[in-house]
Amino acid sequence: MDKFPLLSFQLCPYCEKEITQAGAICEKCRKYQFEKTSSLPLSTLICATDYQKIAKFVHLFKYNFISNLGQSLGKIITRALQKNSLPLPDIIIPIPIHKHKLKWRGFNQAEILANYISQNLTPGLSLSVRTDLVFRRKKTKTQMKIESYQERLNNLHNAFSVPSQAKETLRGQKILLIDDIATTGATLFECAKILKASGAKEVFGAIIARQKL
Repeated sequence: MDKFPLLSFQLCPYCEKEITQAGAICEKCRKYQFEKTSSLPLSTLICATDYQKIAKFVHLFKYNFISNLGQSLGKIITRALQKNSLPLPDIIIPIPIHKHKLKWRGFNQAEILANYISQNLTPGLSLSVRTDLVFRRKKTKTQMKIESYQERLNNLHNAFSVPSQAKETLRGQKILLIDDIATTGATLFECAKILKASGAKEVFGAIIARQKL
């Protein structure tokens, strides 16, 4: 696992075309944002490695329920975060899964990754991981089974919620969202949107790899 190569460059999380510093939003997407007066809630997305090289291990982790692989996969994300020198987050939030899927799998894979990152991103300093600030309130279809980008967005519409008592905790904070795999990024974008709407100052993201449709 230590020999998995980290990506040598990062892309804009929205268009996936422009190489940017530490996976920040490219100028073209920023310009489009202002022209359409739409929000791009995820300011940065770090993708650790190539999906084709890591896919087997991610599948074993999620679908063969080998939760111990989360430590090694978390290490790959940690290395990528250190390489790209993102600001330290105030809070790390794993993308939540619905309670029915949690019962079926027995663990939230993103939470295992987040816990490893929190203990190892900055040696000697444990970062806060919070699983009580955002919830998945809607049982959605698996994103991998939906090919259309618009359908993926529709599938996740209003899927996440932030409890009213959590908004004070989120206000003015830098949040690091953690997930395993992203394809279009719709899950990360939707979760980041509700966190920003609830008062978060900035939302970053980090994943193991990005899969092409």
